[in-house]
Amino acid sequence: MKAAVLFKRAPIDTNPLVYTDVSTPEPRAGEVLVRVHACGVCRTDLHVIEGELPVLKQPVIPGHQVVGVVEKGGTRFEQGARVGVPWLHWTDGTCEYCRSGKENLCEAAKFTGHTVDGGYAEYIVAPEDFVYRIPDGFDDLAAAPLLCAGIIGFRCLRLAGLNPGDTLGLYGFGAAAHVAIQVAKYWNIKVFAFTRDVRHQKLALELGAEFAGGGEAQSPEKLNAAILFAPAGELVPAALKNLKRGGTVVAGGIHMSPIPEMPYQLVYWERSVRSVANNTRQDGKDFLELAAKIPIHAQVQTYPLADANVALNALKHDAIRGAAVLVV
Repeated sequence: MKAAVLFKRAPIDTNPLVYTDVSTPEPRAGEVLVRVHACGVCRTDLHVIEGELPVLKQPVIPGHQVVGVVEKGGTRFEQGARVGVPWLHWTDGTCEYCRSGKENLCEAAKFTGHTVDGGYAEYIVAPEDFVYRIPDGFDDLAAAPLLCAGIIGFRCLRLAGLNPGDTLGLYGFGAAAHVAIQVAKYWNIKVFAFTRDVRHQKLALELGAEFAGGGEAQSPEKLNAAILFAPAGELVPAALKNLKRGGTVVAGGIHMSPIPEMPYQLVYWERSVRSVANNTRQDGKDFLELAAKIPIHAQVQTYPLADANVALNALKHDAIRGAAVLVV
């Protein structure tokens, strides 16, 4: 099969992914073989490729927002069923975190496109218990960004502790934010967007943001919560300055640059900063049901699988409006 393979971590502007032939994987007991139709391009893929995350498998096929059809294997899905393969590939199910409903914190967890091969390929294998059925109403391209950008944004919203009528700041307005704002608006939450790119500010306003400005901008209204999708630690103090008393800053990325020193007064009045780590399968199930109900409209820019480096370079330089998706 064809795949975009990372043999050695390197800056994306060196085009380190190699489009080549590799062996088609075979499903083991409890796994399904999925013929990939589309795979979303995520900033986490960049962190894997550029070595900002630990090297856990090398070479590796990146990609963890995978949409395709079941070819064979397992018993849960019929052959031809349309499914999605997400970031959370497997957990042990027995540790203290798994037993308490916090499988996203499992220390033995495996991750698609990081510790096991992902979806920048014509085929992928995955445990059937960690695969989602794609709701009717979403074509393959529209479904792909839901499997990480959508699910992680949904978990961020949950952990922000918002109620109808509250105010929310979104810092960075890429794939995750452009889905999260649609959920927030559905929940009757006022959204304010903070992003350096004028094109992304325009998209935020088109999707219903009350305000769109730069990352350091002062919010027109104090915020009950802020979610940081941009991996920029310097935005943490900026977001805290815009919070109400008792507000929460949620860091939604798996990697972030260092948070600068800041005065204690920014976190006083019971303001808090918390991270989101991965997601649970229940997050994914709940989000996909809600996405179909709203319904979520993902805006995508498509690239052929052979142009994975091109798509990732565009992502790094904020040239993607909405989400980038590889067509396989």
